[in-house]
Amino acid sequence: MTTKSEAAKSRTLKYNDGATQFRQRLISSILSHRPLLLRNIRSDDLDAPGLREHEASFLRLLDRMTNGTKIEINATGTQLRFKPGVLLGGDIEHDCPIGGNGRSVGWFLEGIFPLAAFGKEPLQLTLNGVTDGTSDIDPSVDYLSSSFIPLLIKFGIGVDDDHPPPVLKVTKRGAAPMGGGSVDFYCPIVKELNPIDFVDFGKVKRVRGTAVSCRIPPSSAARVAHSVKGVMHRLLPDVWIHTDVHSSSGKKRKSGDVGGCGPSPGLSVNLTATTTEGVCLSVECSMNHNINSDSGDMMQHDQTVERKNIELPEDLGKRSATLLLQEIYSGGCIDTSAQSFAMLMMCLTPEDVSRIRLGQFSQYTIMSLRLYKEAFGVEFKLRADDNGGEGSDDESDDGFGSKRGGGQTIICSCLGIGYRNMARAST
Repeated sequence: MTTKSEAAKSRTLKYNDGATQFRQRLISSILSHRPLLLRNIRSDDLDAPGLREHEASFLRLLDRMTNGTKIEINATGTQLRFKPGVLLGGDIEHDCPIGGNGRSVGWFLEGIFPLAAFGKEPLQLTLNGVTDGTSDIDPSVDYLSSSFIPLLIKFGIGVDDDHPPPVLKVTKRGAAPMGGGSVDFYCPIVKELNPIDFVDFGKVKRVRGTAVSCRIPPSSAARVAHSVKGVMHRLLPDVWIHTDVHSSSGKKRKSGDVGGCGPSPGLSVNLTATTTEGVCLSVECSMNHNINSDSGDMMQHDQTVERKNIELPEDLGKRSATLLLQEIYSGGCIDTSAQSFAMLMMCLTPEDVSRIRLGQFSQYTIMSLRLYKEAFGVEFKLRADDNGGEGSDDESDDGFGSKRGGGQTIICSCLGIGYRNMARAST
């Protein structure tokens, strides 16, 4: 005789809106141990219906990370049946698709982070492909390292003496569209997560950043850093931007790449603001520098017009600094792009209340809340709060000590489901 909870776990998660929230639904399926059915995956696209190359690649990666997973895709690729297995972890190397239909390494890592700590063994993952952000669509490795890794540690991953904390390291840079980069990600396993209480914002005390350039003049990264400091120095003195330059000169490697980076040029910047209460807010910007070269006989006039639309390094620096100021103004304890990830980890905490302060919700976060309610049965309690932080003396303080003109925050709290890593060997 099956109990009500066992019957709930056996129910299939069914969606008819195609590849919407593709990674989040697969993650929820694995963590909730419930089968997943996706229908109408780009069924209205007559030229290229069904799963894209990067989505199929992500499914292959999940298959390698698990044992017993069953994946069924129909002939047209418009329907996916996914029966989750048991997470294993271990040493895995995976090549991410590049080119027009590919996504960056960061797109894959976003889907792996919630699963990494619940395997049978610590995860040692090597991903090859595009390491930098792609036109502000996919996150770069630098952004994930400064935003997601501290969140993993806050939830108790890697805080004991048995295993080192999670580490995300770029071993070789690779810009879009040709990639050629490589990333190493290590994450220890845990029995269960720790509940968090992360509502105090504090005051911004420093800004750190990295300007990365690949196969373009080294002065471009310096121009980006100078532009960022020109904006941020009006507000606080402790601003330091590191320039990570990879030129086309250098020794030739066995792979044929030169100078420790891939064949494509690229320019990007990642900024992180740290507060007195340990809040780290990160943003990133990448320059859309690539010329569409699908055909080899492209006219020189078309190339000239395209180059005129390239963003200047100074404009890139100002845009990134403006985005960071907007994140600070919102008053959340984590940046907007990490909201859905933090809420998923809160759902998996022990049966205790976790709280976190967020700024304005993104549309992706709102959709994720509905998914978590269906998959895990967790409902978040949301309370609007005009105070930028409980430890702040001025209720309208914006973190820099000046009056806040808006930026109402939201206190999000939930009761965790008590998720435990059953694959981990008991000692």
